[in-house]
Amino acid sequence: MFGRGGIVQSVTRRSEADKQLILDFAVTAMEELIPMAQLNEPLWIQDFNSSTEILNEMEYLRLFPRGVGQKPPGLTSEASRHTAVVVMNQANLVETLMDVNQWCTMFSSIVSRAVTLEAYSTGVAGNYDGSFQVMSAEFQVPTPLVPIRESLFVRYCKQQQDAMWAVVDFPLDDLRPGPPVQCRRRPSGCLIQEMPNGCSKVTWVEHVEADHWDVHDLYKPLVNSGLAFSAKRWVSTLERQCERLASVMSSNYPSGSTGIITPEGKKSLLKLADRMLANFCGNVTASPTHQWTTLSSRGAEVCVMVRQIVSNAGGILVVAASLWLPIQPKRVFDYLRDGSTRTETQNAIGNQNNNLILQECCTDRTGSYVIYAPVNVVSMNLILTGGDPNYVVIMPSGFAILPGGPQSRSEELNPQNEATPNEQGHVSESDNNGSLMTAAFQMHVPSMPNSPLSLISTETVNNLIAMTVGKIKAALSSGNRAP
Repeated sequence: MFGRGGIVQSVTRRSEADKQLILDFAVTAMEELIPMAQLNEPLWIQDFNSSTEILNEMEYLRLFPRGVGQKPPGLTSEASRHTAVVVMNQANLVETLMDVNQWCTMFSSIVSRAVTLEAYSTGVAGNYDGSFQVMSAEFQVPTPLVPIRESLFVRYCKQQQDAMWAVVDFPLDDLRPGPPVQCRRRPSGCLIQEMPNGCSKVTWVEHVEADHWDVHDLYKPLVNSGLAFSAKRWVSTLERQCERLASVMSSNYPSGSTGIITPEGKKSLLKLADRMLANFCGNVTASPTHQWTTLSSRGAEVCVMVRQIVSNAGGILVVAASLWLPIQPKRVFDYLRDGSTRTETQNAIGNQNNNLILQECCTDRTGSYVIYAPVNVVSMNLILTGGDPNYVVIMPSGFAILPGGPQSRSEELNPQNEATPNEQGHVSESDNNGSLMTAAFQMHVPSMPNSPLSLISTETVNNLIAMTVGKIKAALSSGNRAP
């Protein structure tokens, strides 16, 4: 989607009549989002077995006949909603959603890239009331085995009665020339209600139609369940990020081992950690711009893939291995975030003695991340005193842990402290389906543009993955816990 100049021009170079038509569509989408967020049965039916809500599609079509039309052939419907109270005031949350840079930073584990193509209206009275803009975005799952989802849409923000705000996205994919889209978001977005103590109550709706055919078998249960791109994932990420911001910027934030962290240093450190997470997630996704080479794939056991990035400093080898573990995600996360379990991996990827290790650990109900990168002492001292983190070179490695796994692996489970997929092989909140883990590493390698991977690099990659995966599986499968 990015770089398609003709598509961008066809969307943005429109007459005033066309822009009014798009605004009319935006209003219709808003009229759909609000009841989708507020109504219960018969529109949403509670599934007590999985503790989730299921959209009644016949009732949906009856209530919203002016929508984007019937579901295209070959696409699967994914509809979900989730509500939570987050530690961010209403005004800041609305700004975060309407500013594309803040939005990408807040949801960097979900949004790999995004751009505002044209802002038709920036709102009135100094806020975002009535603002609507054309945007393009790529949505990701942190693994090379799930293709990214491209979307062209209009985002519309409107203040409602009783001091509630609503932000809705509706698709423009049908306006693009070319083959049928593989993903279409029906009106999706959130309602934001102001709460005491600087908090906001957020109700999020995600309604997507997507093609699942090119999803790897390892991740099909997660994607087929709808959890991979669900409203729960968006809201859980928002909760985690808001709590992180509030914690890091508090006055009692601890000092680092290299000295006192200034208030400016806290902000710089937070920005650098944000870059680490965004870089890690962006580098392991199955984007069209990422040409991956499969080194080994043993069905649903483990898939090892590599790709090369050519830079002025030489080549960067990105290695990613995705596999299923019959272990609950929390146990995997607790084990990996312990620094002592990471020593051998750091040595394998060539960590220099003069470097410190900056580690970012974060977890929520839909996924966990343990990301780390070597940073030299001089750069770290500059960061802790408020230096610009954009000048710090980082090559983050780490782990992404998601819930769920394929039914076919159930016979390998141990009876103690292990997880079992449900009978249908789908992922649900009430089931302990094990963990889908992606381990990714970056390293410098001598390279020339378009050159194949060297035998030395390939051997290094296989040894690194075998050692890392073997160590994790042995430690966790035997019932050992992180010290």
